[in-house]
Amino acid sequence: MEARGWAGLDFLLISGDAYVDHPSFGPAVIARVLESRGFRVGILPQPDWRSRDSFLAMGRPRLAALVTAGNLDSMLNRFTASKKSRSSDSYSPGGKAGLRPDRATIVYGSRVRECWKDLPLIIGGVEASLRRFAHYDYWSDEVRRSILVDSGADLLVYGMGEKQIAEIAALLERGVPVEKIRSVRGTMYRTAALPEDGRTVEVPSWEDVSADKRKFAEAFRLQYPEQDPFHGRAVAQRFGTVWTIQNPPPRPLTMDEMDGIYGYPYTRTYHPMYEKDGGVPAIEEVRFSLTSHRGCFGSCSFCAIHYHQGRIIQARSHGSLVEEARLLTTLPDFKGYIHDVGGPTANFRIPSCDDQLVRGTCRGRQCLFPTPCPKLRADHSDYLELLGKLRALPGVKKVFIRSGIRFDYLMADKKTPFLEELCAHHVSGQLKVAPEHVSPGVLSVMGKPGCEVYGKFMEAYAEVNRKLGKKQYLVPYFISSHPGADLKDAVQLAEFLRDIRFQPEQVQDFIPTPGSLSTCIYYTGIDPFSGKKVHVPKDRNERKMQRALLQYREPKNRETVISALKAAGRPDLVGEGPRCLVREQHKETRRGRESSPADSSGKRKRGGKSTASPRQGGGRKEPSRGPGRSPSEGRRPG
Repeated sequence: MEARGWAGLDFLLISGDAYVDHPSFGPAVIARVLESRGFRVGILPQPDWRSRDSFLAMGRPRLAALVTAGNLDSMLNRFTASKKSRSSDSYSPGGKAGLRPDRATIVYGSRVRECWKDLPLIIGGVEASLRRFAHYDYWSDEVRRSILVDSGADLLVYGMGEKQIAEIAALLERGVPVEKIRSVRGTMYRTAALPEDGRTVEVPSWEDVSADKRKFAEAFRLQYPEQDPFHGRAVAQRFGTVWTIQNPPPRPLTMDEMDGIYGYPYTRTYHPMYEKDGGVPAIEEVRFSLTSHRGCFGSCSFCAIHYHQGRIIQARSHGSLVEEARLLTTLPDFKGYIHDVGGPTANFRIPSCDDQLVRGTCRGRQCLFPTPCPKLRADHSDYLELLGKLRALPGVKKVFIRSGIRFDYLMADKKTPFLEELCAHHVSGQLKVAPEHVSPGVLSVMGKPGCEVYGKFMEAYAEVNRKLGKKQYLVPYFISSHPGADLKDAVQLAEFLRDIRFQPEQVQDFIPTPGSLSTCIYYTGIDPFSGKKVHVPKDRNERKMQRALLQYREPKNRETVISALKAAGRPDLVGEGPRCLVREQHKETRRGRESSPADSSGKRKRGGKSTASPRQGGGRKEPSRGPGRSPSEGRRPG
């Protein structure tokens, strides 16, 4: 401020993340948007929330304080699915944990109110966006009020926020009191009375949804279809004597607007004050990656990206992306490899159909589930052209795709050779995909395609790589303990893994994050759209068994897997047969530790067990691998 001759700030932006000036980090984007419009912005990253001093360091801002928890929900950032504290935080200097408070948006908001009672307070970011209505909080196991109410903020910006913050800033600059700012799309505000416009959708109150799970499901059913920028209406929810009103979502960004946002003069690295700590780990994943678009029409039930970014694709121009790629080639650490070109789903570069840009997304139906819509534009032509331009740039050796491919959309494209181009030029030995499960019932709850689609994709991927003479593997991701999954479903998934000769090194236990359909089902046990009951695996022992079944080859999981198979009525999968998942306990091991120190093969024994690799157990020959299977199959992770 002194160097720039600033006597004070216009906006103070408080963030739960360390400051990284890169377009993949929300606080940097919002700050650059305001800066481009002539406002003086001060960044306060990870302030000491235990006192007011750090909040007062740059003085009172002239127009408003802006608060965000950062790129992740602060509770998800700190806790695992088993509610244990994470040992590191990639959005903090040196990866150090504990530099932000739990429920950071609320805590920071409270400090701002202590410092300046009458200063406009505006909250935004992922945490605020996904907690904007009364929501189930997994970590406290309760229904919490809207974060707008609990933080004491005047306005809540949901979604990505660039349009909203620019409009709000212009209104504040003109002298409009914050309590009069009521019509900005993509915002939420508090009021003492329900609007009398006749169009506002009223959902059950916090008192109702916290006392009655069916009311919670009903509130979700009513507000969910209103999250469309073309036909969405305002949504109201009461908290005691206060109403919160969500205005309709903002219009999708145009290509020019997207290009402008990613064209700001970002330094593309963390602040120099973090050098002593070794930097900020989160930058490594995106340092040499390109964001080509936003939005996702996949609409998976467990994912809240479409709830935050919307279902309508908003893409950047080829020129903008090529220019950024040229910039990457000038960076000192660039080795010739662009790590990713994508977005929430890499191969969604165009809207799913022409109607979306005119009438919005369809109510009551999805683009890909349960089968692709007849109007779906499954076409990778634009993406292939973009990738070709990037590959041709001087200094670029390889362009990878790592942000995830939606394989059902790929299989629906009969017009372009995208799979061939993908395997030939854009896979680094392994391609990550997310079938998530194989059980039809579970996939239906997830909003994912049937397992047969993934099977066809596996075959096509293997065939293309065979023709290319490449040994490239698929790395599928699966979720355990998702709503709708019982032990029989988990066994079915384990058998699928056995048949494709793959053991995942990572298994994601389902975490009920705010804002998603799956979280609503997890809390209520009800599908809010059909009203039908859904099995939810909440018991800790059942969750442990479901997870263990996905990694049934792990020696440490053996007893848990046996218990799970017996509980599921599948003892036939315990034994020596080629289709068995685990072997029975040997009699000599159960009787005691009487065996000699070495077996007939000369292998040393411990506690009566051979120290030979699990792959050698039972005298069974391990099947050979083929294209489309992971190189780590049959091995213990790590």
